[in-house]
Amino acid sequence: MGLIGGMARTAVVAGTATAVSNRVSRRQAGRWAAQEQQAAPQYAPPPEPQYAPPPEPQYASAPDPDADLARLKQLGDLRAAGVLTEQEFQAQKARLLGM
Repeated sequence: MGLIGGMARTAVVAGTATAVSNRVSRRQAGRWAAQEQQAAPQYAPPPEPQYAPPPEPQYASAPDPDADLARLKQLGDLRAAGVLTEQEFQAQKARLLGM
């Protein structure tokens, strides 16, 4: 085996070593990437909180005169029965009538 044969064998060995080294590097990089992907969910930020929609605004309904009269009658009955004092009756009547 001459000089050229030795150089050829060295080139083949070096080329094989380079190919094996590159393959090992790619394989190891793939493994590390897979490990990072598995570890990523552990460090993911928490999801945004979900809030309920705000309640619909409640507007004051138009005063119902029949309901007001019924409530006044009920207050008068409670006063007549002695459940409410005159002062409590007057306070409730003023609140009900908006005075």
